[in-house]
Amino acid sequence: MDTVDLARLQFALTAGAHFLFVALTLGLATLVAVVQTWATLTRSPVHERMTRFWGQLYIINYAMGIVTGLVMEFQLGLSWSGLTEFAGNVFGASLAIETLVAFFVESTFLGLWIFGWNRLNRWAHLGLIWVVTLTAYASAFWILVSNGFLQNPVGHRLVNGALELADFGALVANPAALVAFGHVIGGAMVTGGFFMAGVSAYHLAKRTAEQEFFRKSLRIGVGVALPATLFTATFGGFGFETLQPTKAAAWSGDARQLAEAQARMVAEHGPGDYLPPVGWVQGAALTMMILFALLFFCGGLSFVLMLIRPAVRSFRPWHWLLVALIPVPFVTMLAGWVFRELGRQPWAVYGLLKTSEAMSPVTHAQITFSLTAFVTVFAVLILINYWLLARTARRGPEAVALGGGERQAETAPALTF
Repeated sequence: MDTVDLARLQFALTAGAHFLFVALTLGLATLVAVVQTWATLTRSPVHERMTRFWGQLYIINYAMGIVTGLVMEFQLGLSWSGLTEFAGNVFGASLAIETLVAFFVESTFLGLWIFGWNRLNRWAHLGLIWVVTLTAYASAFWILVSNGFLQNPVGHRLVNGALELADFGALVANPAALVAFGHVIGGAMVTGGFFMAGVSAYHLAKRTAEQEFFRKSLRIGVGVALPATLFTATFGGFGFETLQPTKAAAWSGDARQLAEAQARMVAEHGPGDYLPPVGWVQGAALTMMILFALLFFCGGLSFVLMLIRPAVRSFRPWHWLLVALIPVPFVTMLAGWVFRELGRQPWAVYGLLKTSEAMSPVTHAQITFSLTAFVTVFAVLILINYWLLARTARRGPEAVALGGGERQAETAPALTF
């Protein structure tokens, strides 16, 4: 591989790994907030314990996501200084807002939520998790505003060879960002729903002691996952209407459409190969659609089965199916991300800046070393995250440390506002 391809591979692997954490974080944050809302309204001990259990899994995943997110943003200066010099004055604004939201507001309120158990008024504590959830959505939104600009550059003007922000409203209202935001949020809910259902099904299949706990959790997970697949598909359909001409041509595979798209780009930008890798684009899109169909079918089947009490309690084949489905939403979202990003090639900023021009002046040896280092670090982080999630999930609610345990919850004084 040449230097540009190595740099692209490095960013693809690190961004893809970070995306895995983001999907589960967004989905679990929403589910935890909903469960805690019900627990606060009804004073249900089961739902309070559910909040602690699923909240601890959320915290583990969130911590790893923060680490991978920091590394990913460092790469903009490390490997892609040409992109930041040319267009950083435009998409840098939304990245800066995302940083403030994610690393200051969201993390601060999450810390208050973690350490506020048994110390804050229950309504104040509930408000904290909803602030965390909404700021997580806001963080995802501003990231997609930045990415939407790369996909469909709007709201800018060219001054002295670099882009400047001319219309912030156009940047925020970019269809490439808004449609992607809805699609990602839906996908995150699918991921969180199937994760909750799969972990619950594992305990039901193993006949662990917490049967009522996990029956309720399974119903919540399935009840969220099925409508979330429909929501995601709706925005996915809108997304196909916003495809760039070259990506649309690559997806269709039609030779005439490909030739027309190439000829149009040559007329606008001069000689060159402007078509994305057709096989990769089609393969990623088909993978996404096939896996989505699998999730939709299994979600519909699970929705019917969860209405049958004996099936929820004892239908082990269904339980193990749900366990096996836990990784499928992650693969589906990664396939969709590959389709979105590879379809933009060879452009870093579509129609304005090529990927080869966005590179930093680094050598082949330097990028090889950084690629090796990043892949090693991220592989370790993913393995640690998997081990921590799997261990915590297997141990069940009795081993949860969040909130200081059931005895402290009963005896600790509460502060009221």
